[in-house]
Amino acid sequence: MSTLKDRLREKIEAHRPRTTRLLKEYGDVKVGEVTIAQAINGMRGVKALTTDISYLDPNEGIRFRGKTIPETMAALPKPPGKDYPYVEGFWFFLLTGDVPTEAEALEVVEEFKKRRKMPQYVIDLLRNMPCGTHPMAMFSAAIVAMQQESEFAKYYDSGHFNKMDAWEYMYEDATNILARIPSIAAYIYRMKFKSDLIIHPNYDLDMGGNFAYQMGIPEPYDDVARMYFILHSDHESGNASAHTTHLIASTLSDAYYALSGGLNALAGPLHGLANQEVLKWLLGVMDKMGGVEPTEEDMKKFVWDTLNSGNVIPGFGHAVLRKTDPRYQSQREFCLKHLPNDRLFKYVDMLYRVVPDILVEQGKAKNPWPNVDAQSGVIQWFYGLREYDFYTVLFGVGRAIGVLANITWDRALGYAIERPKSLTTEMLEEIAGIKKK
Repeated sequence: MSTLKDRLREKIEAHRPRTTRLLKEYGDVKVGEVTIAQAINGMRGVKALTTDISYLDPNEGIRFRGKTIPETMAALPKPPGKDYPYVEGFWFFLLTGDVPTEAEALEVVEEFKKRRKMPQYVIDLLRNMPCGTHPMAMFSAAIVAMQQESEFAKYYDSGHFNKMDAWEYMYEDATNILARIPSIAAYIYRMKFKSDLIIHPNYDLDMGGNFAYQMGIPEPYDDVARMYFILHSDHESGNASAHTTHLIASTLSDAYYALSGGLNALAGPLHGLANQEVLKWLLGVMDKMGGVEPTEEDMKKFVWDTLNSGNVIPGFGHAVLRKTDPRYQSQREFCLKHLPNDRLFKYVDMLYRVVPDILVEQGKAKNPWPNVDAQSGVIQWFYGLREYDFYTVLFGVGRAIGVLANITWDRALGYAIERPKSLTTEMLEEIAGIKKK
């Protein structure tokens, strides 16, 4: 039995009475009210989900298990000489809420290595898909193809299913998936964009190091991978990819079905594609400005012209945050250290300096500060990863960490199938007091 699984068992057994008591003694206490606008506009802001994995604070940004991003990065063990933590140690942290020791993090590193090998049937599947298949469709298909190996599904079919033990099998599925998907993602990239020159896994490396190795990108891209996967891992449980994963798992579908569905949600233009859309826009800005390093005055004029023409500045603003996204700040610090003189980063840097004040002056934006997507693509571009269609796969590898931790806990606490009640438009009109003609 691994240290992580033992620790997780202790946490689950301590947590279950809290959930049971809330349901039994306080189940009728109202958490909030729902407006007609929320019922029509995608339930935005409705308080109807529970997760202890992460919380999005409007002023501090995402908190992982109560820790801010800077606190998380500082607390977790790091590979020797590296600036960012082991992703495997972060997995330990998300599951248990405990910061692992270096020995505990390395134990998870070794566990992931044992489970890393990609099945041959996944390789065969990817090779048999049409050459024009989108990388996200390939990624999602590869994951659901592995469903035949689901320990959770086998346990359910065994005839001895006990919902109090189900988390153990979800944990096994989640760990197997996380150990494999960086290699699957890198395989898709090399097969599709690098003339099918496949690089096989290096079993001496941790998750971030091996991903960079299989991508064929030298250091410090291994730290880019660690940073990127951690920053994109979780964002509460109400965003589309996390909520979809939770919803599917609530039916007692296994982690393969659930994560594949969550990734399909991530692939949508209103969700995971934002970073590549921002990068496209930035390249267009650089082209319009002649590719020269912009002055502050030049950039101010460009921004005002953009806004006055009725367009927006992509990458600025956030539905919840009311300050600079700490995920943006973490990536900015990386850029200042590793690519301060990169031409594209200079454009990003100048936008950061001028856009917020202009948006405040314009008076339309609730949050004039940059979000995570304002800089994500720039780093990938700098390290030669310039195939836009692959960016959401990178996002998906990271997001898997958070959503798989969440559905492991969903099963541990026995959460019910999700089934909200819907109303007709006529019912809403009656509630609003609108009289029929």
